[in-house]
Amino acid sequence: MTWIGTSWKMNKTLAEARAFADGLVAARSALDGVRAFVIPAHTAIAAVRERLPSDLPVLIGAQNAHWEPAGAYTGEVSMGMIADAGATLVEIGHSERRQHFGETDDTVALKVAAAVATGLTPLLCVGEPAGVRAAGGEIGWVAGQASRGLSRLPPHDLHKVVVAYEPVWAIGDRGREPLPHEIAPVMGMLAARFGPDAHDGVAAVLYGGSVNRLNAAALLGVPGTDGLFVGRAAWDVAGFVELVRIAARARHAGWRNAG
Repeated sequence: MTWIGTSWKMNKTLAEARAFADGLVAARSALDGVRAFVIPAHTAIAAVRERLPSDLPVLIGAQNAHWEPAGAYTGEVSMGMIADAGATLVEIGHSERRQHFGETDDTVALKVAAAVATGLTPLLCVGEPAGVRAAGGEIGWVAGQASRGLSRLPPHDLHKVVVAYEPVWAIGDRGREPLPHEIAPVMGMLAARFGPDAHDGVAAVLYGGSVNRLNAAALLGVPGTDGLFVGRAAWDVAGFVELVRIAARARHAGWRNAG
């Protein structure tokens, strides 16, 4: 099944979040056969969860959580807290968290393990900066990030994780749109070493970074790609639903190759 999801980052009021949820309900039929997920800000998790019928096939996530179950960590929330609010998935290790909030591979690994222990699906983000890409070191960089991020899990729990490859040079409002051949070697490596068909592999390997409705089908066609993790192109519900429909068409056309 093809995964299509988006993280809203620090965007959307409660009213805007509820309106997005209402749009998903209205587009219910488009969601069939796609593993859709939406990651609101912490303030909107419960509101979105409450707005969606329990049988609507949309996962709700959180953008971050602490590895400790409770304690004196001012400003943080625990895995249990986000689960209590309605999240079933949690984004971990996004490059903005690493850059602006000092997250390391070790703290990422702690969070991945804590998420699994809480019954959440970790969405582990990996990706190289532009300098590493220019030097030709992207394969080793991303493989190392993925290995270290998964290092605190026993092999039999790896299937509970989703990995998202988001090259730093391709994300954000200044990101450069990638060509399929630029990401293909990294996606192929992740699929071969960590993907669903690998021994003790993860649930899915996604691509994220400057995804839009014009390049989504081509990016889904990159071998080893199980879905897309989309930014601003999916922040309005019409854009999100259109990307879901593109994914469904690509799957039916045989463009998706999850190997």
